[in-house]
Amino acid sequence: MQGLVTVFGGSGFVGGQVVRALAKAGHRVRVAVRQPNLAYKMRMLGDVGQIEVVQANVRNPASVARALDGAEGCVNLVGVLWESGRQKFQSLHVMAAQSVAQAAAKAGVKHLVHVSALGANPDSESKYFRTKGEGEAAVRAAFPGATIVRPSLVFGVDDKFFNKFAQIAALSPIMPLVGGDSRVQPVFVTDVAAAIAKTVANPAAVGVTYELGGPTVYTMREILQLILTETGRNRPLAPLPWPIASLIGSLGDIQASVIPWAPPLTSDQVEMLKTDNVAEHGLPGLAEVGVVGTSVEAVVPTYLYRYRKGGQYAETPAGAF
Repeated sequence: MQGLVTVFGGSGFVGGQVVRALAKAGHRVRVAVRQPNLAYKMRMLGDVGQIEVVQANVRNPASVARALDGAEGCVNLVGVLWESGRQKFQSLHVMAAQSVAQAAAKAGVKHLVHVSALGANPDSESKYFRTKGEGEAAVRAAFPGATIVRPSLVFGVDDKFFNKFAQIAALSPIMPLVGGDSRVQPVFVTDVAAAIAKTVANPAAVGVTYELGGPTVYTMREILQLILTETGRNRPLAPLPWPIASLIGSLGDIQASVIPWAPPLTSDQVEMLKTDNVAEHGLPGLAEVGVVGTSVEAVVPTYLYRYRKGGQYAETPAGAF
């Protein structure tokens, strides 16, 4: 087996696939999570003894240092899509990213992969994108040779995008549309994981920033129409003016601060939808790391069927893939 790679945030949606890809590539993997008792299944993603799970909190420098002891590589996937409780953008996207990078440099880690987001910009009006941009700068300052990976909207069986809107389509008589002309470039979670696994031990990736987008660019209107078609739901699209969308987002902020459930929409997500999320900056992407992008149409129908009337026993709707 190859050297040890510590993965922070390895028990999440993207993290689980990254751990699997690293194990498949022959690395020993240490998954650093806040609650190891909830991540016991991670050990089954590789051979016996190949994957270990340890306790670490990125807000605790001592635990970060312990998790990096003896590691040759490090992948930082820690991040949140909305704020709740102590899980704040600033503390996780900036302070924690800086802490991991500083600890990795001190521990003599050869290669650090920091997973950011497509759209990261320290001058963005969105707090999510702004802190992602600030986090990148903090990582570069502490670990100049870090590889930064910026995925676009990530989709897969357990994603929080296609599943969320499919649930809305199943429960609501209309489909609310925010930022209908805004463009996104969804990227398959397995492709993102493969790209990260390929860069973590690649000398050519040192100091490089990658933007990972899928093979097709869609508008939000096209995405929602695809979801309606695949789930067999005849729902009219109801475009929401920005002020109304912001009001609904504010209600989502309140929900997230009181109940630890995913809000349908937050005010910051409304701000994010005002700009395109497309890899158009001339930076290397999936092709440059040797990964062929997987289309939305090839994967999404394999899990959206469960939102049809009758679920897996329902007939395939007209026009569905």
